Amino acid sequence: MEKYIILLNGSSSSGKSTLAKALQVLIMDKRNERYEIVSIDDFLKMTTEDVIYEDDVFEISDAICESVLQALEENQGVIIDHVITSERIFNQLTERLSCYHLWLVHVTCPLEIIRKREQERKDRCLGSAEASYTYLFPKEGYDLTVDTHSMTALECANQIFEMILEAGGKHNV
Repeated sequence: MEKYIILLNGSSSSGKSTLAKALQVLIMDKRNERYEIVSIDDFLKMTTEDVIYEDDVFEISDAICESVLQALEENQGVIIDHVITSERIFNQLTERLSCYHLWLVHVTCPLEIIRKREQERKDRCLGSAEASYTYLFPKEGYDLTVDTHSMTALECANQIFEMILEAGGKHNV
C-alpha cells in the first residue's frame, strides 16, 4: 500500500491544527486509514514572550522529518502541520521525505483574521503570525490552497481528500 504525506503549510493562526484534526477524522471515516499528525508545535517551545526565528525552525526540522518517517512505519500516512518560512527548511523537508508521495497544501486566510486569531489564542508572541504570513515559503507551487476563513475545517478537509482521490494518489513533489 502506498503511503502519503499531506503537508499543511501556512502561517501561525491560519487554522492548520484544526484542519489537520478534521482531515485525520475524515480519512479514518471515509477510508478507514490512520494518518498521524506531526505538528511543528510539538517541537518548539512557544510562549507569549519568545520570538521564533527561522534558525529555530531549521534546528528542529530534522527531528520533524524523523518523526514523520517513524510515524509512516505504523500508519498509512502522515499529516504535517508546519510553518515553513525559508527555502532551506522546505528543501530539507522535501529531500528527507522524497521517497513518499508528498501533497503540498497551502493553508491561508486573510491577514486581519490571522491577527485576530493570534490575539484570541493568547499563547504566541504577538506579531509572529503576521511574520510567518509574510515569510511563508514557498509562495506558489502548491497542489491545493484552502482558505480557512471562507470555508470550515471540514470543507477544507473535504477539498484535500477529493484532490488526493481525483489524482488517484499519484503525485510526488
